[in-house]
Amino acid sequence: MTTEHEPRIAVVGAGLGGLACAKVLQSHGRRATVFEREPSADARGQGGTLDMHADTGQFALRAAGLFDEFQALARPEGQEWRSYDHNAVLLSKMDADNRPEIDRGHLRGIYLNSLDPGTIHWGHSISAVTPLDDGTSRLRFADGTTKDFDLVVGADGAWSRVRPAISAGTPDYTGITFVETGFDEVDTCHPDLARLTGNGTMVAKGPGLGIFAQRNSGGRIKVYLVFRGPANWAELAGLDLADTAAVRAHLLGRYDGWDERLLDLLRTNDSGFIDRPQYALPVPHTWHRAPGITLLGDAAHLMPPLGLGANLAMLDGTELANAIVDEPTIDEAVRAYETVMLPRSAEAAEACGEGLQTLLPA
Repeated sequence: MTTEHEPRIAVVGAGLGGLACAKVLQSHGRRATVFEREPSADARGQGGTLDMHADTGQFALRAAGLFDEFQALARPEGQEWRSYDHNAVLLSKMDADNRPEIDRGHLRGIYLNSLDPGTIHWGHSISAVTPLDDGTSRLRFADGTTKDFDLVVGADGAWSRVRPAISAGTPDYTGITFVETGFDEVDTCHPDLARLTGNGTMVAKGPGLGIFAQRNSGGRIKVYLVFRGPANWAELAGLDLADTAAVRAHLLGRYDGWDERLLDLLRTNDSGFIDRPQYALPVPHTWHRAPGITLLGDAAHLMPPLGLGANLAMLDGTELANAIVDEPTIDEAVRAYETVMLPRSAEAAEACGEGLQTLLPA
């Protein structure tokens, strides 16, 4: 890109997609400022484990020059997948093809450690973005201050503050809820559950219900209880989610009749229960282009969590950065990026939506 001045680029959100964009730009000698509302990198846990696909997540890591760091932390054995019925009868066991697992926190750490000091401005919450007549955009921060940029990249997730500047689309509840819990030191403290889960992911399905268990590093297992119902199911049941015993009793009632080995995933857990209702953006999610603004990752194409979201976010960030480097103007870079990203994400979101319904038929 040839301009009279180096373009001022703001990336809103220090998730995987935003960091991938900033890293690839940095690799080409370009600068981006990343604004993250959380106060620090370790302000909260980063969730479970991710499988990195060769043509998306792994491609992005190679483009960023971080593939060796990824391989050092990845868990190829985590590709194992087991399927059970609700009686704990093993229906199938297989290994995915070249999709090694890595903890999300470890993957994010690889990107964070690779960026120049000062790239990320922690504790900077965005309240709004406004397109300006000269083709730039103005960021308004929660403290009332503003700053103008040639490009604002909305990488700020499901409830993006950047998205409303170019799209009226909002996430809709899918009708399916995940309730998360987990185990620590599973191999020594819960060996039966460790054997049931195996090295990777196990899923057990019954009529209208499911249970996922996923290996993470350090002997941890994340468990997700999956069921249909209103997003406010806990409130309707009169439950306080902080009351682990009460939530456990309610969930055990939902899974009544399931094999005792599977029910142990609900009643011997080391952590409490976290409600994670599943939302998705309309498919396809598109917008009228506005100079100086674009979206990536969940901000652009929030979809059910069936293994594609993080991979696509990293690919989005990588391709946007490459377009900024290769195209003569910011406007042409955004156009080139969106021309490829939008149809690709619509196809993926449709597949994930269908996959969620297949996973848990009505």
